[in-house]
Amino acid sequence: MPHLVSVHPQIKDHVIIMYFVTENEVKTIIQNWIRALNIKLGWVDDFDIIVVKYIKYFKLLSVLRGHDSTISSVQFSADSRRIVSSSGDRTVRVWDVTSGRQIQIFKGHSSWVFAATFLSEGHIVISCSADMTIRSWSVKSGRELMRLEGHLSSVWHVSPSPDGKYIISASADKTIRLWDVDSGKEIQKMIGHSQGVLCAQFSPDGQLIVSSSNDNTIGIWSVKSGNILKQLIGHSYPVKFASFSLDNQLIVSGSADQMLRIWNVESGKEVKVLEGHSSEVNAVKYFPDDQTIVSCSSDKTIRLWNATSGYVMQILKGSLDSVGCIDIASNGKAIVSGSRDCLIRIWK
Repeated sequence: MPHLVSVHPQIKDHVIIMYFVTENEVKTIIQNWIRALNIKLGWVDDFDIIVVKYIKYFKLLSVLRGHDSTISSVQFSADSRRIVSSSGDRTVRVWDVTSGRQIQIFKGHSSWVFAATFLSEGHIVISCSADMTIRSWSVKSGRELMRLEGHLSSVWHVSPSPDGKYIISASADKTIRLWDVDSGKEIQKMIGHSQGVLCAQFSPDGQLIVSSSNDNTIGIWSVKSGNILKQLIGHSYPVKFASFSLDNQLIVSGSADQMLRIWNVESGKEVKVLEGHSSEVNAVKYFPDDQTIVSCSSDKTIRLWNATSGYVMQILKGSLDSVGCIDIASNGKAIVSGSRDCLIRIWK
């Protein structure tokens, strides 16, 4: 039986913030609050129904088995029907979410595959590896379509532009590179970090890139010019991951210093620090509504945070080792995670 992690009610201007694990526990808590406060408002009878309906409760749905080394990345397809994963076993795999069945495997990288992502409405997969290459694959045939070369060391991350015309890569060679998907040609090389770049992603509007690095900083770059616009400083250890909110206004970052930090894109200033993980934070993302943040950590947990208050809303446990990667379904109704225990978990 799941247990209550902690309860932190706070009522201010009709806003209630909660820590919880199960739906039944939250219903009980809300009903007790209402009775204790003895609120005399016309809408109070429906208040608990409204709150419980609004909040999403995630539970472990399924476990996908097949990789025989650490899972380094997981990502949903745009329609959330498939998942692509990469691993230290040098393979990239595609899975059916409903059945949990592996439907494709790509072999060709000669070393650890650090990241993989869908392109072209899920018909193509892009991957990057410690073998210094970026490769594209046909989901239907399983064949390698193209190989992008230029990085001088391991390629740690790859991400597509919102329109799917470009990809951005981050490398241990301290550079970020912009590539044309159709031609495979390098368009821009961005230099500014003093150590390896762990992550690079486009803003939802496609105008900016955010990068995170072993140099403990976050960079905001112009896609058009390739110039660094702002450097965000605050983390005390390598920044493992950084991503934009869907409204392009904020960035959330996760670090080996165990902290999440929220930053204002326009000012470059730190907005909030989120504390709770007991080990390094490996990945962080905003939910589609920008109201919730999900993070995963080497402490074996996944945490959901209220993006405004910074409070933990739910803690997902079940991984047997470090959780290194996560993604959110496009409708916000499912989470996929990958772990050092070689397993992929779907939460819904």
